Amino acid sequence: MKRVHLFEFEDQKWFPARIRNYGTDFLQFLSNKTKMYSPVIPILQKGLSKSDSNQIVDLGSGGGGGLLWLNKELCKVIPELKIVLTDFYPNLSAFELTKKKASNFEYIEASMDARSVSKDLKGLRTMFLSFHHFKPVDAKKILQNAVDDKSPIAVFEGQERSIPSIIAMLFSPLSVLLTTPFIKPFKLGRIIFTYLIPIVPVFVLWDGIVSSLRTYSLNEMRTLVNGLEGSETYDWEIGRVKSGPGVVLYLLGTEKKS
Repeated sequence: MKRVHLFEFEDQKWFPARIRNYGTDFLQFLSNKTKMYSPVIPILQKGLSKSDSNQIVDLGSGGGGGLLWLNKELCKVIPELKIVLTDFYPNLSAFELTKKKASNFEYIEASMDARSVSKDLKGLRTMFLSFHHFKPVDAKKILQNAVDDKSPIAVFEGQERSIPSIIAMLFSPLSVLLTTPFIKPFKLGRIIFTYLIPIVPVFVLWDGIVSSLRTYSLNEMRTLVNGLEGSETYDWEIGRVKSGPGVVLYLLGTEKKS
């Protein structure tokens, strides 16, 4: 099954920010409740340790709250941990809510392009469920920018390009319908566009299926890494870990120590 880069509503400039935020709020709620990223904690610890850093710079943070559970677990072993949230379309109200729930979070209000991260932002760069949004030329730019800035980077995808993953996405509208009443803070618009005018379930279904079709395989990730200038100056770890009934694909790049 070859990678297919169909459009996602979430990527479109014309797509209403409110609806986009309802979708990212759902993803963050689900990832926290299911503890989807529990298997990647050792990978994050390794990335932070090898880079001698206590700061995570999250790229494409969406609603931001998906890191709350991970933050709680990481702080048990890294009490001084700091997390900076960024996004090309920053969901500022969600970022602010995340910061209120955990004081070690910060966020960047301005739009942040993962292909050209501010040199002032130091730490382990992370991407959760967002690397597949980029075509190969841009995905490569993200990795190249990290190498050029001598920054560690960790990429995580909670789906893969497979029939089981696509079938799982077919159930996402049901998940939206069942979880929406529990997503905080309560917003009347979320209720309206989920139950009365069901744009959110349809948007999540389409983008979920397309996300699977867009996701880079492990071999494709290796091809991207091998094409980087200075790739040999980094240690690269690319693999797959089980997460409940699903999987998480990951890529970790850290600068080699002399």
